[in-house]
Amino acid sequence: MTQYQSTLLRMLDERGYIHQLTDPQGLDKLANEGVVPGYIGFDATAPSLHIGSLVQIMMLRRLQQAGHKPVVLMGGGTTRIGDPTGRDESRKMLSDQTIEDNIASIRQVFTRLLTFGDGPTDAVMVNNHDWLGQLGYIELLQEVGTHFTVNRMLTFDSVKLRLDREQPMTFLEFNYMILQGYDFRHLNKAMDVRLQMGGSDQWGNIINGIELTRRKDGREVFGLTTPLLTTADGKKMGKTAAGAVWLNEDALPAWDFWQYWRNADDRDVGKFLRLFTDLPLDEIMRLESLEGSEINSAKIVLANEVTRLVRGEEAAKAAEATAAATFAGGGLGQDLPTFDVAESDIGIIDALVGLGFAASRGEAKRLVAGSGARVDGNPITDEGFRIALKDKEIRVSSGKKKHGILRRA
Repeated sequence: MTQYQSTLLRMLDERGYIHQLTDPQGLDKLANEGVVPGYIGFDATAPSLHIGSLVQIMMLRRLQQAGHKPVVLMGGGTTRIGDPTGRDESRKMLSDQTIEDNIASIRQVFTRLLTFGDGPTDAVMVNNHDWLGQLGYIELLQEVGTHFTVNRMLTFDSVKLRLDREQPMTFLEFNYMILQGYDFRHLNKAMDVRLQMGGSDQWGNIINGIELTRRKDGREVFGLTTPLLTTADGKKMGKTAAGAVWLNEDALPAWDFWQYWRNADDRDVGKFLRLFTDLPLDEIMRLESLEGSEINSAKIVLANEVTRLVRGEEAAKAAEATAAATFAGGGLGQDLPTFDVAESDIGIIDALVGLGFAASRGEAKRLVAGSGARVDGNPITDEGFRIALKDKEIRVSSGKKKHGILRRA
């Protein structure tokens, strides 16, 4: 582990955030001498970000914790184009109003994790449509175009991988990296932003901005990327069989969010605690050293801490209480998904679909055939089984980790 002098790089290094860094000694010196404004960009393609973006948000939190200034760049302009990185098809065009609504919705998570204001280390949120939307095409070509060669742009992973798969890339998308480089230069001139951070797949785009700023203005700026974040079984962080794990409450209930962390692989507990919580490192080392069934207590700590940061204290407490009632006591937690049934009974297949445990009747039948369905803890293997409701609530489970409640409407 590199011996850094600045609090910022020591913290990022100890917690596992650093993958690539353009000039470690230069940034370390700068961060040790004064406040460094640093930014990360987020496109507004949906009303919520998912946990694949959480490591980036936590990087901004670390930046502020170390006494520096986080700049949240919302891609109101670049969302209109679409980052081709890791994509096989063009992004769907969104209306101006939809993009504005998405930005307003996404802001909720940042206000929990960052302190916004007018102070020297207070976070600010800016929108690149404010400057990209004012650019004339000829002006952009003259200002920036001469500093980018098509030869080099074709070597970037975001372009090369798409072309290697023989997937079409529009000229619109090809311009994304130019605009991202322009963003860095603009923020440096307007706000003295000296650092851009991002995922490892953004390295080429970050280097573009650094070189453009140096060539046009002779100013030194820095880039830092995080490792590609995967779970212990090799899956990309943020993706599950049920879909994305969204950060906003209205996109994913707190119970499901809490459960994602509670069900983490044993091997991921220490990594996740370092990246996604504020727990001291010595406490994390103690928790990740637990073995056997005791590691479950560390997973509960992980779930509580991440849920508290992202969703708030009450959401974390309610989710833990639901887990305790559902698993430990065999009862029915208040935050479990529910399905109100008008009749006095319902077939197991309809119940599984109604609770969202299966996307179709065929999928529900396969779940039953595979002994994955339970009613009040009892396995159900007959797809014709009917659940009598009468006036009580019934717990229906899919596997060991997904539970819901049937109620008489």
